[in-house]
Amino acid sequence: MFVSRTAFTHLSRTFASSRGATRCFAAGAGQAEVVLVGCGAPNRGMGWYHAVQMLEGRCPSASLDYVIEPWFLGGGADGPGGAEFGEWAKDSTAKYGTVFGTSVGELPAPKQPRCALISGRTADNPRLFTECIAADCSTIFLEKPGAPTVAELQQMKDEAEAAGVGVLMGYNKNVCKYVRKTREFAETVPNSHVTFVSNNAYENTPESLGECFERNAEGMLKNMAIHELALLVSFYDVSVENIESVTADKDFSSMQTLSGPSGKEFTDFDKIKFTIKTKTGKEVSVAADRCGGTDSYATVTDSNGEEVFRYYMPDDEDKATVKELQAQYPTAMPYFFTQDPDYVTVKERVAKFTATGEEAEGLATIGIAVETLRVAEYLTPLLMEQLK
Repeated sequence: MFVSRTAFTHLSRTFASSRGATRCFAAGAGQAEVVLVGCGAPNRGMGWYHAVQMLEGRCPSASLDYVIEPWFLGGGADGPGGAEFGEWAKDSTAKYGTVFGTSVGELPAPKQPRCALISGRTADNPRLFTECIAADCSTIFLEKPGAPTVAELQQMKDEAEAAGVGVLMGYNKNVCKYVRKTREFAETVPNSHVTFVSNNAYENTPESLGECFERNAEGMLKNMAIHELALLVSFYDVSVENIESVTADKDFSSMQTLSGPSGKEFTDFDKIKFTIKTKTGKEVSVAADRCGGTDSYATVTDSNGEEVFRYYMPDDEDKATVKELQAQYPTAMPYFFTQDPDYVTVKERVAKFTATGEEAEGLATIGIAVETLRVAEYLTPLLMEQLK
């Protein structure tokens, strides 16, 4: 079902965004026709923030023509967040001409090369992926981790290859400034050691973390810290077969069993730090804290263990943008803003690849995603055992 009250062909062709940019509604030449699948709640869902950036014209090669949101336009319309989503959808239709619907299968034929941005629940991704291929998507931008299990993600990879569909992953930290600068600096320090640190800003309460554990039931290593694992797979030769050892930092790390809103219990890390040594002689560390704040950063230590470099995301150059976005969206998740420029970069490269075939430089492929998920599945029980 599509719920836009205005016929697609009769909508206004141009609009001005709240940030001063102008774009055309309905993808034109040189643009990808983007279908956002799984939007989530305004100010909370990652899909919603993807939509905001495209509707504001910040990804010029992307025309967000369709939003598929089966929950808030279906069974969840009268539940928590439903009214808020309905109001945002109504406003977006009026302002931008975006067409909202509940089913990928009801999309019309594409008028320009079509890209699906799948940002729904991880458990739904395999089904949505198949539906997007059937809906003539030439490219799929798949949010992390891609699928609940390695077997499902591998099957999706095989399905896309058979259909000739390109698949790129939402591992935005692969293109982050702080990652690039840290790697470059580490190369200048003999026997250096890099640590990637990821923070979220959940309240450190059983209620807040319990909700987090339930909503992200795949677990921290398949969710929050999956970005860092993708960096390790992409740049540090980490694979299941090449891991010699993994050691948890027990002083830093914490694992809890908490009840979610449904009353069901979930066991997960609320913070974890570990070091991986590879069989090819590389060593790298990751730290992730659900309640650590809004900044991510990376450090370089020398052969004596002394920190000689630290680079934050956002850096001083990007903090002005963060402040502006916080004022514009005061109730949104803080991490949206610290990673804002990287989300734009990733989507623009995916959209340009879809529209023109230009290589999406630096972006993780679904092959990288399969190995990253393999590493997450391999590490989780090992680290949990070490923290018992």
